[in-house]
Amino acid sequence: MRIVAENRKARYSYEILEQLEAGIALQGTEVKSLREGSANIRDSYADVKNGEIWLVNAHIPVFSHGNKGNHEPRRPRKLLLHKRQINKLGVAIQRQGMTVVPLKLYFNHKGVVKVQLGLARGKKLHDKRETEKTRDWQRQRERLLKTGE
Repeated sequence: MRIVAENRKARYSYEILEQLEAGIALQGTEVKSLREGSANIRDSYADVKNGEIWLVNAHIPVFSHGNKGNHEPRRPRKLLLHKRQINKLGVAIQRQGMTVVPLKLYFNHKGVVKVQLGLARGKKLHDKRETEKTRDWQRQRERLLKTGE
């Protein structure tokens, strides 16, 4: 598995309740651009429209050796999921006020581009502070254990 883009900010801003893997419908120049290793999914999210799920605001830069048939960098991209999964995500977004956030964009072992999605609930400010405090304590504890040995 070769990771192209990772959304580390998502784990800080959201409480990830469930993760799932989805395929993504891309144009040829988008795949070539991803193979060069550049993409940005930091501010993107997934949205359900007309029974389909779309990845919105993901930035895949224009392919460097492309021509006039190059793709648009921030176009909405269709995610490939089973109908049952799409319905489940749609209900969670509508009724429970959750968000579907991309966590990783990567090539799997077959060389196919996949997106790891997280069904998430937004954290409040005090939750973010608690997460940061726990992370700092873990880091400090590791340092103390390493110097104590």
